[in-house]
Amino acid sequence: MSNNKPSTNTELAKERNRAAAERTLMAWIRTCLSLISFGFGVDRIITALQKSLVYENIDPLHLTRILGLSFIGIGTCAIILAALEHRQELHHIQNDNYKYKHRSSLAFGVAVSIFITGLFAFVGIVIKSYTN
Repeated sequence: MSNNKPSTNTELAKERNRAAAERTLMAWIRTCLSLISFGFGVDRIITALQKSLVYENIDPLHLTRILGLSFIGIGTCAIILAALEHRQELHHIQNDNYKYKHRSSLAFGVAVSIFITGLFAFVGIVIKSYTN
């Protein structure tokens, strides 16, 4: 007669993995909220500068607005992907035959997105400063 009841060690390991998944999701929420807040802040600062008397005759800074919106977009996409990845991880933990599967890194994808955004911003600012 086989014993189908999971061992206490197995259940505790699943609970530790679930807690780790929850901490990871919370870290992603903090990171994405920071990205969204930073993008919103950049956009609001540029809007305020454009409305001020000192800068009313200056061409609108479209590059900076795009930069702010890019950070908001990266943060929004990352939080959606983090939530989906979290749900998938919880599903894997629930299975009794849980095995490690190599997956692409969400953090690496966000890092590459931020790098590309920063690179475009840098090149755009350099080009704009030399053309004026």
